[in-house]
Amino acid sequence: MPGKPRVTIARIAEEAGVSAPTVSKVINGRSEVSPETRRRVERLLREHGYIRRATGTDGPAGLIDLIFAELESPWAMELIRGAEKAAAEAEASIVISVLHTHEGPGRDWLDRLAARRTDGVIIVGSRLSAQRYDRLNSRSIPFVVVDPEGEPAPGVASVGATNWQGGLTATRHLLELGHRRIGMIGGPPDVLCSRARIDGYRAALETAGVEVDPSLILHGDFLVGSGHDHGHTLLSLPDRPTAIFAGSDLQAFGVFEVARQRGLRVPDDLSVVGFDDLPLSRSAWPPLTTVRQPLEEMAFLATRMALGISRGESPEPRRVELSTDLVVRESSAPPAAQYSGVSS
Repeated sequence: MPGKPRVTIARIAEEAGVSAPTVSKVINGRSEVSPETRRRVERLLREHGYIRRATGTDGPAGLIDLIFAELESPWAMELIRGAEKAAAEAEASIVISVLHTHEGPGRDWLDRLAARRTDGVIIVGSRLSAQRYDRLNSRSIPFVVVDPEGEPAPGVASVGATNWQGGLTATRHLLELGHRRIGMIGGPPDVLCSRARIDGYRAALETAGVEVDPSLILHGDFLVGSGHDHGHTLLSLPDRPTAIFAGSDLQAFGVFEVARQRGLRVPDDLSVVGFDDLPLSRSAWPPLTTVRQPLEEMAFLATRMALGISRGESPEPRRVELSTDLVVRESSAPPAAQYSGVSS
């Protein structure tokens, strides 16, 4: 049975009521097209599933674009390392961009990207709106989202981690040690991975028959400062927690700092568990118990997926979640009362 006929620029131009060069300008991100015409052409490109032909000088560019909303955390280095490994396998180079916004790449940036061409785009930690998704597709730019901040739109390829399971496992670990007052410092409440980690924390408490205390759940920004500030809040409570589960290793380091300032010993007086398993977590003092998020593997897989999409492949499944694992080190131990043999 013959395959579906290839959609051509000429056909798109005819349906849009414009010239073929105008359609080409839209595909290649040129600016000299009116907004109304651009929207009409982009809609038709999307509806027809137009894929730019890769022949002659329009072949592989040998470039992978890795886009960060922010570049403030050492966790970004783990992602860069994974993307570089996959790019090296494909004899491609990595171009790193920082948008300084969590809303995803804007039109001007996409226009420049389309004009110079890329083999694939890896978008890290952004809220990709349907409009931006359409713009990427209309320019035939292969892309994969890593650790999306919101629920990915249908059809968007994404790579994340089992954040809910990680939150459950971390909290169960503390419960099994005997802790019942467990503080939780999450990320922003509207970020998908943060919500999932907190939901896992809640599920572990509820399964163990421990009432969830809203005063023990605080939201930060995954950085050291929020771990310090929210750790101070939790440790100032009249009935302070005996353990804190931080939504990132950086937040856990902030908790370490405030514990030292208050004269508390980790883990003798306070157990701390993080999330990420950054290289720093092994050299911290005490070494940090944490949930390993396979950041390098996530970026490696996302880069391979983007390269596959650029070759016309359709990744299955389109949404991948890699497993998280608890790494037990020296920052978690039974509550102090259990050391002295005092029973509750």
